[in-house]
Amino acid sequence: MLILASTSPYRRELLQRLRLPFDCARPEVEETPLDGESPGELVRRLAHAKAGAVTAAHPGAWVIGSDQAADLDGRILGKPGGRGAAVAQLAAMSGRTVNFHTAVALRRGQHALAAVDLTRVRFRALAAAEIERYVDAEQPFDCAGSFKCEGLGISLFEAIESHDPTALVGLPLIALSGLLREAGYAVP
Repeated sequence: MLILASTSPYRRELLQRLRLPFDCARPEVEETPLDGESPGELVRRLAHAKAGAVTAAHPGAWVIGSDQAADLDGRILGKPGGRGAAVAQLAAMSGRTVNFHTAVALRRGQHALAAVDLTRVRFRALAAAEIERYVDAEQPFDCAGSFKCEGLGISLFEAIESHDPTALVGLPLIALSGLLREAGYAVP
């Protein structure tokens, strides 16, 4: 049994690409960063915590936990939650390079595997009107960094540097495929 410890439609859609049967479960995990915690440490901790929370209720299942954080000059940018915060995030990232840390953990009982991906996104210089048009069109309020790269958000960038293009959407499938193979799954 394979369970995705997430209710994110983005992660669910990505995991479906691997054509493995799975269920989804909501992990009840507090996601507030700890004092002094780096973005990479935060996403690794939360990916493990999400997988662990669901593993407790499904001890025989392999559980996938994942988390992502945007990092602008060492400052963690979370999900904006609304229009004003999304506009402010995109304005702050305009003309800058932002690091996106995405962790995935695979766990069954006490056996845990994990990987972290770093994706660098270079934003082009964005005019205020462009930002507002984008935010109104796609309403990326539930996305770290206030954009959907799989949609219109791609027009905001000059470049993306990544080892795994799915990591920026929220679930690094290249890394996860390796973890699943290590756990005994036939992928593909």
